[in-house]
Amino acid sequence: MARLEIVRIPVLSDNYVWLVHDPGSFETMVVDPAVADPVLAEAEARGWPITAIWNTHWHPDHTGGNADIKAKTGCEIIAPAAEHERIPTADRLVGGGDTVTLGAHVAEVWDVPAHTAGHIAYHFAGDGAIFVGDTMFAMGCGRLFEGTADQMFANMQRLGTLDDATRVYCAHEYTLSNARFAVTVEPDNAALAARLAEVEAARAAGEATVPTTIGAERATNPFLRAPSAAELGRIRALKDAA
Repeated sequence: MARLEIVRIPVLSDNYVWLVHDPGSFETMVVDPAVADPVLAEAEARGWPITAIWNTHWHPDHTGGNADIKAKTGCEIIAPAAEHERIPTADRLVGGGDTVTLGAHVAEVWDVPAHTAGHIAYHFAGDGAIFVGDTMFAMGCGRLFEGTADQMFANMQRLGTLDDATRVYCAHEYTLSNARFAVTVEPDNAALAARLAEVEAARAAGEATVPTTIGAERATNPFLRAPSAAELGRIRALKDAA
């Protein structure tokens, strides 16, 4: 089976849209299009017909391009069932345990509520990749806008069961600010200090820092490393106030 080709498209101030192409079937899907035009332009430049959009949650900076892309391509929009009222462009609604496919590549839908009440993720176990929206970031996690620390802790625990090599495709370039905060939580974490230096150099050079990996997060993400929901909630509150 041909390996998925995954392209990062930077949009707005710090969003990443993911363009995912299966060379075998020539199907192409878009994860969380904040806007349409850069996505359509990238797909056209590559000769990839967009066949689907996969949304992780309802926020406008993840769904804002849905209608225009659908109008121009006729693609199917897959979205979280629990947020259907807030994603009116959706054609197919999915929830935890469902599967969605891109050609022969199969993704399991995970329920990962906390950032929003119905947030989902798409895990391609066979490809070692997971699209997490705003649930996990490099050295961070999403704000608890519609959920609880208990829910986010459960999400982190589940993500922590994945292999170290699993690539984590998040939706924002928050890595530098997350790293600077993380070292205040774990000042004696040598791996974290080293990663902060790498991220500072990468961002100074204008380079992206995601996707990340579960292994990197296991070593340096204070939210994934939190021993309890209470501790995750404590450090999330500190981050919110920073």
